Amino acid sequence: MITAKETKVLTGEANPWALMPNHIHLYHREILSAEQADGMGIRASSILWERIDVGGQVLPHYHDVAEIIHITVGKVKLLCNDEWKSYQAGDTFHVPAGVIHSVANDDDQPTEQISVFLPAEQETAPLNTFFNTQLVEDVYSMKLK
Repeated sequence: MITAKETKVLTGEANPWALMPNHIHLYHREILSAEQADGMGIRASSILWERIDVGGQVLPHYHDVAEIIHITVGKVKLLCNDEWKSYQAGDTFHVPAGVIHSVANDDDQPTEQISVFLPAEQETAPLNTFFNTQLVEDVYSMKLK
């Protein structure tokens, strides 16, 4: 059920870095919670902006949701299909539910990533489609100089 009826803004000041328990030097900001997703009528478990400090690591784990990890800052090592490989900002990982994975800082500065956690639907779930966009009368556009 969709309960949200207006655009909400979460400012960086209102969303400070919090230490993620059970990992090494891992901090996160929750961009979208499961409760907020429910209010918008979308299927998402969480969206996190994560920072891994030098020497830090998201320890090996798996979960019951699929995860999309997009590296935005720095170089990392990913435990991928039972082996460690190096990646950098701009790279994206698609991790199915139930697959063991880990991300470690492989840089001399903190790394950052966006992690999107999505429910793993049953085989009978309808196929996804690309979204449709409808333009509205141009009364909102900013006239830039």
